[in-house]
Amino acid sequence: MKIGIIREGKVPPDFRVALTPKQCKQIVETYPQVEVFIQKSPIRTYSDEQYATEGLPLVDDLAHCDVIIGVKEVNLEDLISNKTFMFFSHTFKKQSYNRVLLQEILKKNIRLIDYEVIKDERNIRLIGFGRYAGIVGCYNGFRTFGLKHKLYDLKPANACADRKEVEAELKKVKLPRNFKMVLTGFGRVGHGAREIMKLLPIKEVKPETYMKESFNEPVFTHLEVENYFVKKDGSEFIRNEFYRQPELYDRGFQKYVPESDMYIPCHYWSSRSPKILTQEDLAKDNNRISVVADISCDIADPIASTLRPSKVANPIYGYDPETGSEVNYLNDKAVAVMAVDNLPCELPKDASEDFGNELIKHVLPALVGDDPKKIIERASQTNLNGELMPNFAYLKDYVAGNE
Repeated sequence: MKIGIIREGKVPPDFRVALTPKQCKQIVETYPQVEVFIQKSPIRTYSDEQYATEGLPLVDDLAHCDVIIGVKEVNLEDLISNKTFMFFSHTFKKQSYNRVLLQEILKKNIRLIDYEVIKDERNIRLIGFGRYAGIVGCYNGFRTFGLKHKLYDLKPANACADRKEVEAELKKVKLPRNFKMVLTGFGRVGHGAREIMKLLPIKEVKPETYMKESFNEPVFTHLEVENYFVKKDGSEFIRNEFYRQPELYDRGFQKYVPESDMYIPCHYWSSRSPKILTQEDLAKDNNRISVVADISCDIADPIASTLRPSKVANPIYGYDPETGSEVNYLNDKAVAVMAVDNLPCELPKDASEDFGNELIKHVLPALVGDDPKKIIERASQTNLNGELMPNFAYLKDYVAGNE
């Protein structure tokens, strides 16, 4: 098998890679039947020379490869007929902006393996950049709080050489003694955020303690879904039922609004679920939240202040709760919003290494050898005959442009 590492072509550029130079060398040494080729690129966080130093051949095109691996969506002109491609396609949720991409993939008889749907037999995702979204997003949240309240000034994460420098910057954080913060979401993203929380001068308390007691030191609480959603009929919260039928539930986050200075959302949110933080919540006189670091970044849906994604170069904007409009985040009544939607790009070396380790551990054995658990089959949206795979037959109308 010949594996090709494609040059990332999206604009603005993404500096991450699916596999680092050392990881590519590890693959070649572990699997004698596999060769890895590197398409030359001037933008990767790892240079062509670093790949060449590990004995990996640099090439101009990947037409001779069997499997072509990237990170972000591949440009239409870079798709090669009758090949297997593996990348984040952002099509399985019927995203309208990538409909043409999936149409072209089918037209060119390409097998698309989408990272986002690589799951085990229990339907749990095996690979992703979520951990580093949490790490960078949480760091950005505390940077935002320092700037909003003129307490301290952290270097932007993307200006740091690596995670080690990010962690060193955290020593500058000086929080008010009565500071309180709330965190939602326990997946890869939430656990990534917790890695940053552990490095800060802040104590974790249980949700009930957070609400009932006073503190003379900075504290935070990490909420489970039953802490911020409630059953409409007033009966007991049943977690499995909530995930199956979220429409039976109502929002319950509003009680944390008068108690919290900052909110960091790391949750997965379904469009069928109740809203979480509304304009009305933030406009009330008792609202205490001044910073929302929205790592989940669902635009203008569960969290009213997330009006748009922000960019790495300009990560913070303000939200006026009275008008629902965007303002300068330094305005007295403005909620400062950090909603960068490509957070792992800010630490591309660390994020790439973490992602590549997962790829080698969870996916590569099934890709290059036997796949008894059908990991690759379940993650293949299309086949080499220009057809949608059975698990993705629901995309037929989307591909046809009917929805």
